[in-house]
Amino acid sequence: MTDTAPTAPPPTTQVTLADGRVEIAPGAPAPTGPYANEDLLPVPVEKRTWTTYNFSALWVGMAHNTASWTLASGLIAVGMDWKQAVLTIALANVIVLIPMLLTGHAGPKYGIPFPVFARASFGIRGANLPAVVRALVACGWFGIQTWIGGEAIYFLAGKLIGTGWTDAAKVGGYAWTMWLSFAIFWALQVVIIYRGMETIRRFENWAAPFVLVGAFVMLWWMSDKAGGFGPLLDQPSKLGWGADFWKLFAPALMGMIGFWSTLSLNIPDFTRYGRSQKAQTRGQALGLPTTMTLFAFLSVMVTSGSQAVYGEAIWDPVQLAAKTDNTVGLLFALVTVLVATLSVNVAANLVSPAFDFSNIAPRRISFRAGALATCVLGVLIFPWKLYSDPQGYIFTWLGLVGGLLGTVAGILIADYWILRRSRLDLADLYRPGGRYWYQGGWNWRAVVAFAVGGVLAVGGASFKPLIDGRPIPALADLADYGWAVGLGTSMVLYLVLMATRGRSTV
Repeated sequence: MTDTAPTAPPPTTQVTLADGRVEIAPGAPAPTGPYANEDLLPVPVEKRTWTTYNFSALWVGMAHNTASWTLASGLIAVGMDWKQAVLTIALANVIVLIPMLLTGHAGPKYGIPFPVFARASFGIRGANLPAVVRALVACGWFGIQTWIGGEAIYFLAGKLIGTGWTDAAKVGGYAWTMWLSFAIFWALQVVIIYRGMETIRRFENWAAPFVLVGAFVMLWWMSDKAGGFGPLLDQPSKLGWGADFWKLFAPALMGMIGFWSTLSLNIPDFTRYGRSQKAQTRGQALGLPTTMTLFAFLSVMVTSGSQAVYGEAIWDPVQLAAKTDNTVGLLFALVTVLVATLSVNVAANLVSPAFDFSNIAPRRISFRAGALATCVLGVLIFPWKLYSDPQGYIFTWLGLVGGLLGTVAGILIADYWILRRSRLDLADLYRPGGRYWYQGGWNWRAVVAFAVGGVLAVGGASFKPLIDGRPIPALADLADYGWAVGLGTSMVLYLVLMATRGRSTV
């Protein structure tokens, strides 16, 4: 098969509606074969029904979670004041919204999930590379969020049962009851995902407002302990606004971008259900930056209050809630953490890898089997180590994630918007030997761009606390800008390599 591709999809296999959405032509057979299954096929237009409200509610549900809370509180813990932390997070979410909207465009237009979208640039088989990278990142996030949920169960049960639970014999540095709590929360999520996407959507609808109320309750509690809002606002920055702050600002900004860099890739998994481009664009623009900034503000206020009351910044909300002597307040706070963690973990960290793993072997791996694989790998990745301190959490984990996934985003955006002008052939996305087959199912140009961009983005990064040192010390200066370096490098290199194919082959 030659490495060529026509400039426009054949008119007999798909139709374009007046609003720009595309679907398989009436009477044309749905794609079949080894690269198609029910979960990966395009969503029919009549089932693309999500509105602006649905996308906004989705983001409210995903953003109001414990990991989002620890983003802002972690910045306080490493020396920023509340103004610096909120500024960093607000700017990061405005920046990450741009690739989110660009990659999300293919969802409502073609009704395809992320791994199928990636086939256009990486090849039908090659799409497994970014899909597996994204899936493994989701496994790490799933594990971290499950550990947080297990903590909430552990402290909640400890308050009800007493010291016999909290002071149980330790295994691997933690009480065996903590491991049991982790397992219980893990099993609860498996049950929810097995009930399917509709259950997830309903759960998100009521979870979001409950979590927001819980955050305001924690703010009221901490301000009461501190003697008003004044002490919460008066906690000084340990960095000032000079060189010390700006040295920390760049890697912190990249880490904050890295937090949602996962969704900036696989957002088509959700936007494929969109009623229109306006619905996904307005819904995400209203839901992501505003929600994250508000939640960040609440987080830094509460964490600043903990610094004023307890003499140290307690960045983990579960640990902070456990300090209250009010049983009702503690129960409410920890139940809020449980609901918040379930909300984001099921929607953001199980849906995507389920599709990604299914893409590896569509005939053998279903959506549910992919979700179960995520649950297992989320334990094997040792999330308790990733979450052990804010330095490792923000600068190692989020920095590495952002660098690698920014590289993939650069390739997807360059291919879809610059080369193809948002034109795809639905049937060929599933057909061996078609325009997206390239050479043996792989587009080596995308792989090279990914590899080079990834090395430049994360090669000089610190891997502490996982391992000591930097793989390529000479690239250390680039590591602070990992996401931007990865995205920019891969985008430019991919366009240069694809230009060697000739104009008629795009």
